[in-house]
Amino acid sequence: MRHYEVLFILKPTLTEEELSAKVDFVKEILTKNEGLIETVVPMGTRKLAYTIKKYERGTYFVIYFKSPPTLIAELQRVLGITEEIIRYLIVKYESKKEIVAWEKLSKGIKQAKKEIKPLEAPEI
Repeated sequence: MRHYEVLFILKPTLTEEELSAKVDFVKEILTKNEGLIETVVPMGTRKLAYTIKKYERGTYFVIYFKSPPTLIAELQRVLGITEEIIRYLIVKYESKKEIVAWEKLSKGIKQAKKEIKPLEAPEI
């Protein structure tokens, strides 16, 4: 099993239900093809660096996963033909140093989410 990260940008016009359905769709592709999902990170809606398919904003998601190399071709095929995904990037972590960074990213994000507390409004 190799270590990977997939970042994909969804159309900003999708509703919350459609966003979660598309993320579940990508997770299903990974699990059906022997992938092990470590972490799913929603990064929110952001302004794009340049216009992509007439969109100036997009909703970002990152998934850290382990899988055999055969899964990547199928993942690229499906992400490429899915209309709601306007851009994607798959990164493979190979060296020991990169794998350590992958583990810190995937586990550190989980811990950071638990530690985040809502900000209190300042008293005026």
